Amino acid sequence: MSDIIQLLPDSVANQIAAGEVIQRPASVVKELVENAVDAGSSEIQIIIKDAGRTLIQIIDNGCGMSETDARMAFERHATSKIRNANDLFAIRTMGFRGEALASIAAVAHVELKTRLHEQQLGTRIEIAGSKVENQEPVTCAPGSNFMVKNLFFNVPARRRFLKTNATELRHIVNEFQRIALANPSIMFSLEHNNQKLFTLPSSNLRQRISALIGSHTNSLLLPVETDTSIIKIHGFIGKPQSARKTMGDQYFFVNHRYMRSPYLHKAVMVAYENLVPAEHCPPYFLFFEADPEIIDVNIHPTKTEIKFEDERSVWKIVSAAVREALGKFNMVPSIDFGDAGEVQIPAKKRDEPIPEPSVKINPEYNPFDEEKNYRPSGSGTSSPPSGWESLYEGFQSASHKIDPADGTDMLILPSKEDASESGNDDAVKTGNEYKETGALYFQIKSKYIITSVKSGVMIIDQRRAHERILYEDFLRNISADASVSQHSLFPEEIGFSEEDAILLRDIMDDLRIFGFELEERSDRTFSVIGQPSLLKGINTRKLIDALLNAFKSGEVDPRHEVREQMAGVMARNACMRPGEVLTQDEMAELINKLFLCSAPNYTPGGKPVFTILDNEELEKRFR
Repeated sequence: MSDIIQLLPDSVANQIAAGEVIQRPASVVKELVENAVDAGSSEIQIIIKDAGRTLIQIIDNGCGMSETDARMAFERHATSKIRNANDLFAIRTMGFRGEALASIAAVAHVELKTRLHEQQLGTRIEIAGSKVENQEPVTCAPGSNFMVKNLFFNVPARRRFLKTNATELRHIVNEFQRIALANPSIMFSLEHNNQKLFTLPSSNLRQRISALIGSHTNSLLLPVETDTSIIKIHGFIGKPQSARKTMGDQYFFVNHRYMRSPYLHKAVMVAYENLVPAEHCPPYFLFFEADPEIIDVNIHPTKTEIKFEDERSVWKIVSAAVREALGKFNMVPSIDFGDAGEVQIPAKKRDEPIPEPSVKINPEYNPFDEEKNYRPSGSGTSSPPSGWESLYEGFQSASHKIDPADGTDMLILPSKEDASESGNDDAVKTGNEYKETGALYFQIKSKYIITSVKSGVMIIDQRRAHERILYEDFLRNISADASVSQHSLFPEEIGFSEEDAILLRDIMDDLRIFGFELEERSDRTFSVIGQPSLLKGINTRKLIDALLNAFKSGEVDPRHEVREQMAGVMARNACMRPGEVLTQDEMAELINKLFLCSAPNYTPGGKPVFTILDNEELEKRFR
């Protein structure tokens, strides 16, 4: 058998590496901006066209590259960050593998202009599909200017799988925020289709958080500061009232590198236990300073997964630091030992005599005179109320009989025949007559509604029933392409992060179909002019947050019926809460509307709305 193992060409190997490192335009932005940070830049400018499909341009004023370095930078495993294997345990830079530029050049047209500060001329190099097409000296500013055009031009399958421009732009903004937060001393700017999204001057961390997330967050931040022999932590956490259902403002950084860690996220949430509602998460921006020898960043191609040598100790330190910050600023409820509500007992003086307790006697009391001795309250006498016998009209007194088995006294209630003969019609009302009087529905635990049906007893989950009703109301509005909007006398102003604002602009037309009327103000603030008339007393901010979270988590898939999916999310978050007490009329209206729905049996998510305990089962339980 002939030899079948052979080396792959560099172009093929680079495309394989690109599949791991460059997944979407945001990956290009991340790699190039991190390189600009490593180059010592104080100003970094990012220019995007068509969410990165057409152009990604990164301009920095860093150290620049020589003619030889500019050519070598696009070779695989060519790097200036490490020299040997031991350097992997002392990494302080963002990049170190030497794969990013080679991977980008393998799937795009790349043009680089770069110049060292001490030289007069720079270098211009053009690469397409890993092939160098041109290299020449050029006059340019010191630093580096990368232009990445036509991303995935030679990998059409990868290009087809890119999401919408709004989605890809959100991923770019997400990567931009992570790097900008980690480096507040660097000036950043981000421009998309000739529109400035961010202009961030050099500042401190608190100012950088306010500029990126929104000025409304400034008053909701609590500083965190702790220093141990294992790790040093500083940054900010949000007050409990800043917690939201929408995830996205939670950041960990290790040595200025962004890190994902569900394990340490749990440590933060444990500190907030009983302070925030269930399924809500506060924002936090925590920076760890650790010896590179006790961490490992070389785990995943994106370098967002970092392992600590002693993760359990780090977990405890993080939780303790967050608890300390919450307690220091009185965010944790404390026990009040004040005397409010206490019974005030008068203090006895030293020489004060103790009075004898007095006993009041009624000399006219006669135990056989009931009318004269009737005392409903106080010490005076009065006559018993008149007409009390009418309270018991229509009731048949129970008779007593001695049980021959054990000699006990048995209580015998009147029978139907006895009641009919005595004229007590209420005792023998049929089911139809109860229905006419409205005494048909019973609420249990302020959660379930019980009613009788022909086949047995029906138990209805009132919250799921309301969810189904709202969902079908929304669907009818969608089919009519219009919804009734209730205008607000005083519009509510809601601030969002840039990532959420981009998504909100993208779904604005869909929200208008449901009855939301939003108007964008300055600084990523939206004014809620009107909301759906179907939703009375709903928290608009929480509902919009739930919708945005559904888009970001993938619960709402833009490739399918977006509005129907949005209707399901809105119905689930706008329906009545557990524990809501309903009147007979409200229960009757809820059930009537439920059984007018096209599919009353299940919620939009497929959960059962009601169940029936049939007559046969009831009979079994009483045998």
